Amino acid sequence: MGETVSRASTDLVGKRLLILCTTTGYQTQAFVEAAQKLNLAVVIGSDRCHVLEDPWRDHALPLRFEDPEAAARAVVDYARANPIHGVVSLGDRPTPAAARVSAALGLPGHPPVAADICRDKYRSRLRLRAAGLNVPAFVRFSSDADPRRILFASHGAADGYRVPFPCVLKPLALSASRGVIRANNPDEFVSAFERIRSLLRSPDVQVMRDEASRFIQVETYVEGEEVAVEALVDRGRLRILAIFDKPDPLVGPFFEETIYVTPSRGGRRTQEAIAVTLADAVRALDLRHGPVHAEFRVNLRGVWVLEVAARSIGGMCSRAVRLVSPRGGLTLEEAMIRLALGADLSDVARESVSSGVMMIPILEAGVYRGVEGLEEALATGGVEGIEITARAGQKLVPLPEGNSYLGFIFARGGSPGRVEEALREAHRKLRFTVSPTLPVMAAGRGRTL
Repeated sequence: MGETVSRASTDLVGKRLLILCTTTGYQTQAFVEAAQKLNLAVVIGSDRCHVLEDPWRDHALPLRFEDPEAAARAVVDYARANPIHGVVSLGDRPTPAAARVSAALGLPGHPPVAADICRDKYRSRLRLRAAGLNVPAFVRFSSDADPRRILFASHGAADGYRVPFPCVLKPLALSASRGVIRANNPDEFVSAFERIRSLLRSPDVQVMRDEASRFIQVETYVEGEEVAVEALVDRGRLRILAIFDKPDPLVGPFFEETIYVTPSRGGRRTQEAIAVTLADAVRALDLRHGPVHAEFRVNLRGVWVLEVAARSIGGMCSRAVRLVSPRGGLTLEEAMIRLALGADLSDVARESVSSGVMMIPILEAGVYRGVEGLEEALATGGVEGIEITARAGQKLVPLPEGNSYLGFIFARGGSPGRVEEALREAHRKLRFTVSPTLPVMAAGRGRTL
């Protein structure tokens, strides 16, 4: 993937873009292609392997995102001989390092403290509550705590705190609803707490060495419709690109997101209230320059902030955000890159056509074998593409432990309702084959591992 330059345009010739990422999957490739289209040199910074100097043969800078200060120093050392003109980060983990790199090199970006706070659901809740925004009541506990003692202590707590039911338990640093569980009674609370604790102790979470993973947060459950907002902050000015409806009922016990559709079908006043709430949240968190992805719940009591992240929408979902300007169309990746380089995006807006994406959920654990009905699904009116990202032989893990999807379906149409129906119809035509995971027997012991 290395450092490459395209000859497709000339306005950015000679500038170098740093992309910070944890993988080299489809999202990274989309940014590399967008950067090459803009005639930029590209360098990757990744924490994929710290033992080998260049394990993937793409000349990526080996970084440690669990130590953002050290990662920033490594980039600054590199930049002495290879000037960097813009930084973008993909996903949650690299955002603190990206903020520190931008600050050290005098590049526009979100402040490091703001990036750190957005990575921790407890700290961000504290900041948003102090600013007077609607957030669920919340408290965090050590993941080593005994959930039964928590229930017992809260029952007679002198400070007045009681575990509310229904409530939502969640890890502080994981994303995409991973580890988020609703509990309606004490038994479900204990089960959810122990399940999240087991997830936090799993190797793929432990390897991230995230301090926030030592805690489990308990929040009141907020009723209402859920929406997502994709936005950019340009030198302190908030630019909302899209408000997505999530038409599936997200009531638990797990909260897997499946369908995003824009524009929102919420009324004008509701959308204005969402915009005002996001602007207040951006100010409270001191986000100044870069992408913002936010999640809200809306009910009769107002707009409730669930999350504000200093990053863009994840996975392939960015394809549902097509932008236009007097200079022509551009992807969300192109807009983010131009923003990182300090370009003026004041005349950029989302296209007028309705669009949406379905993140195809993993409904059962097992081993993925394949899919049938793909051509039939692609022929569905309004469907523009289907990407099956699962690979034959891949182990599938549903939420709340899992962190992936089977793939993505994309649609566009004359109205949000038509887009939603196209996504659902195409999904109904897909038939996935998943075989059970075979138990592994311990040699000579006759027991499963």
